[in-house]
Amino acid sequence: MKGILIIDHGSVKDAANHMLECVGELVQRMAGDGVIVRIAHMELAAPTVAEGFAACVAAGATEIVVFPYMLSPGKHSTRDIPRMVAEISANHPGISVQVTTAFGVNEQLAAVVLSKAGITSITRADPHRCVRPAGAPERHCGDGCADIGASSTVRLTETSAR
Repeated sequence: MKGILIIDHGSVKDAANHMLECVGELVQRMAGDGVIVRIAHMELAAPTVAEGFAACVAAGATEIVVFPYMLSPGKHSTRDIPRMVAEISANHPGISVQVTTAFGVNEQLAAVVLSKAGITSITRADPHRCVRPAGAPERHCGDGCADIGASSTVRLTETSAR
């Protein structure tokens, strides 16, 4: 069974940590009962990444997709979370694990920004076309580029787990 582990940084503010619980519940409702959704915080709050991973396994997940709940491909989403998950997953050899990219450049997030700003008339962009600013170099957005797509994942292997 597929599990999704949503990981944010964690906060000293309870409201920020509770928000991730709500996001997890929303994703669970949208995914349905055939998917296990759990949340975790890198630091400052519980559940920890190890506890979130264990909760996925305890609920029956045989495949876990880890989503860094972060906007950009910074060090937490590209280095820290994959490292933490690799260390934890080493104790679960029968579990397939992938870490996705962070949100990055995403048309649905742009629509949220427009909605919050009160803009209701939205022009749809081509989600598979690079949206870097004019004059910006190729791959300006790095791993957050819209060209890569929301399904980009990194498979944890013995080599990448080191």
